[in-house]
Amino acid sequence: MCRTSAERILASELAAAAPDLTDAFSALLPGARASVLTRLWRGLVHEPLPWITSRTSAHGSVTLRLSDGRRLHGPPSDPWSTAVTVTALELDGVPHDHPAELMTALSARLGLPNGPRFAAELDHSVASLTLSRAARHGRDTTHPPTGSGQAPWDWEQWPTDGHPYHPTCRARPGFSAAEQLAYAPEHRPVVHLRLAAVEGATVVGTWPPELRDGLAALIPVHPWQAAHVLSGPPLRPGPAAHPLLSLRTLDMGGNTHVKTAVSTQLTSAVRDISPYSVTHALATSDFAARVAGRLDGRLHIARTLAAAGAGTADLAAVLRESPYRYGDAAAGERVVPAAVLPALLSSHPPAERLARATAFARLALGVCLELLDLGVALEAHGQNLLVVVDRDDRPLRLVYRDLADIRVSPARLARHGIPAPPLTGRLLTDDPAVLHRKVVGCLVTGALAPLAGDGPVLGALLRSAGRDLPRTAEADALRTGPLPAKALTSMRLSPPGRGDLWTHLPNPA
Repeated sequence: MCRTSAERILASELAAAAPDLTDAFSALLPGARASVLTRLWRGLVHEPLPWITSRTSAHGSVTLRLSDGRRLHGPPSDPWSTAVTVTALELDGVPHDHPAELMTALSARLGLPNGPRFAAELDHSVASLTLSRAARHGRDTTHPPTGSGQAPWDWEQWPTDGHPYHPTCRARPGFSAAEQLAYAPEHRPVVHLRLAAVEGATVVGTWPPELRDGLAALIPVHPWQAAHVLSGPPLRPGPAAHPLLSLRTLDMGGNTHVKTAVSTQLTSAVRDISPYSVTHALATSDFAARVAGRLDGRLHIARTLAAAGAGTADLAAVLRESPYRYGDAAAGERVVPAAVLPALLSSHPPAERLARATAFARLALGVCLELLDLGVALEAHGQNLLVVVDRDDRPLRLVYRDLADIRVSPARLARHGIPAPPLTGRLLTDDPAVLHRKVVGCLVTGALAPLAGDGPVLGALLRSAGRDLPRTAEADALRTGPLPAKALTSMRLSPPGRGDLWTHLPNPA
């Protein structure tokens, strides 16, 4: 039964768009509420929120003392677990099983300035997560599809639940039920892009002739963006494409992926493309590929082919080569996003699954920390990092895509005699804390911990991989120090535009 605004709205829209899914939607609501509540509880227990004055653990439970005198009570929380589900929390003895209703109750007396906004995001996250699961209801959701006829994007479209630790893991404000079914990867649609003819566009790289009309660049536009954001001359019909893991990036065929602007908040960030990203796209890609070439074939960069924009973040696109070209299909190799590895490896016996997970941890940590020492910090989470596996799912090498948020250290480059790239602005930093957080925080929370499934297994992966790492400051911190992680709940309760906030979590190694 629908209880909140977002649930009722999405259910009503679903009844019109896909009535055959309404029963599944109703049946799956409690599970989605619990999944989002679990993510929220993780943030409340482990992040430094100023209105939580103390945290105590006793008798197999955790109690949070709030600044208004109330107590919030719940089960123990392993910050790295993806298996434990929290079905209810008690606020001064009153049970709450819906994260949005809990946040509303917390915010009302604490006076959290962004509490109502966060509650609405949690509400939307529950409703959209339910819809994502409903579309897969009745299918085998344990193991990804296999077979010689499998399309590359099948791997991208497998996960339903989004970020494993983010309380707004499936928040898609502005997307109706019909639009989610038409555009979200887990629903496996074919998306018909639009084309905007822009004369005088900023273009870097070689813009394809099929995307030109005289002096005008034809910029691919996501149909959601066309319907809700852009105005002006009518847009032309564009190519059919398959949405990938990030929704606004699509496979257009011919080994080309396109990253489009979608100017709404998906999870926790607005997914537009800044003019800065357009102008720096090619130089960043060429530079990253050149540095990755020092790693003896263990890492490939899915290179940017071209980028074009109209001078605003709302109308721009980036063309990249497909990361799937780096797998040898004839040899039985596959290229899969790191986010899919837990499902992919679940078909193996426990000992083999652990061996493959450990091999991935060694490969990923070794590559990312070696590259960091050279001066390049990748944001290697489950979407951006892909792994080439053999026919038995053993990791062989890595592929990285989407360079918009990497960081580059001029000082470290100079130390290794590497010429600095022709870049300016936010991509450049020599701050060791920023570089360490970018690499370790994203890789551990975005790829390794979800693969491990809990703290003890993550500790085993880190210990095993740590023995092979060189004695650098970053590697030593990974072995012994606390692990950086984005403070995802704190970020959603902060004023818009505040940027990333970080916390440190216990190192299970």
